[in-house]
Amino acid sequence: MQDWVLWTLWAAFFQNARSSLQKRSKADLGTLGSAYCRFVYGWPFAVAYLLMLARWQGVPVPDAHATFLLWVVVGGAAQIAGTVCLIHAFGFRNFAIATTYSKTDTLQAALFGFLLLGDPLSLAGAAGILLSVAGVVAISLARSSAGWRSALAAVGQPAAVYGILAGGGFAFSAVCYRAAALSLEPLGAAVQAATTLAWVLGVQTLAMGAWLAWRRRAQFLAVLRAWRATVWIGVTGMAASAGWFTAMTLENAAYVRAVGQVELVFALLASWLAFKERSTWTEILGIVAVGGGIAILLIGTSGP
Repeated sequence: MQDWVLWTLWAAFFQNARSSLQKRSKADLGTLGSAYCRFVYGWPFAVAYLLMLARWQGVPVPDAHATFLLWVVVGGAAQIAGTVCLIHAFGFRNFAIATTYSKTDTLQAALFGFLLLGDPLSLAGAAGILLSVAGVVAISLARSSAGWRSALAAVGQPAAVYGILAGGGFAFSAVCYRAAALSLEPLGAAVQAATTLAWVLGVQTLAMGAWLAWRRRAQFLAVLRAWRATVWIGVTGMAASAGWFTAMTLENAAYVRAVGQVELVFALLASWLAFKERSTWTEILGIVAVGGGIAILLIGTSGP
């Protein structure tokens, strides 16, 4: 199995763990406070990971330059903007529609990757992405009261628009992070990705922390007081991001995002095993579509 696939599976597993921890902290810290935990408590671990990795591989930490920092700042801002758009979309009381349209991030990553970096898509890669996205959308709709007709009829409504913008923010940030890592001195994908991650988390921690201290001081202080419980959000979030960043340094961000959709399958498996929840036929077909799409993508991009 290709290295980028292993890194993506690692990322999807730890992102699922981080999301579970964030859900538990949301009641006490609020949405923004819970989101900030992944930055402020992930940053120190990201720096430690970078330093240990560079020492283990016997290479220096790559020097940051203007182009690298530009990609880092733009990507970090796009990710925060995507998060804000998604939260804002939920305010329209149409969670299912907002979530469904945010799942277009993989398709948008393919577009941004081609426009910004010239990353091409193979025919099999494009087919795999389309099938897997269809599967994810089917699962998202099946877990709500919305249907395909409702989703299509919602095009142009605020929830759908902000959902698409959220997906765009996540997709654009993924491509920016890939561009940042590739702009560094070629000292190995893992070190380049770790360097990018440390800088991105640093920028996001300072930017979002300053805003919270200014506009949501109570939430900011609550995050700092709850460090014993929320530090694990930072640990799992950093582990997930290390996987995403390394995978995207090695391969087209759209392919990584497509394979990363297996995270939703992990979440469903967890609900079956831990909570004995039953699945509908639509969910099962969605899982089959996600798995089939990923298989087509991997077979088509594995080379001769």
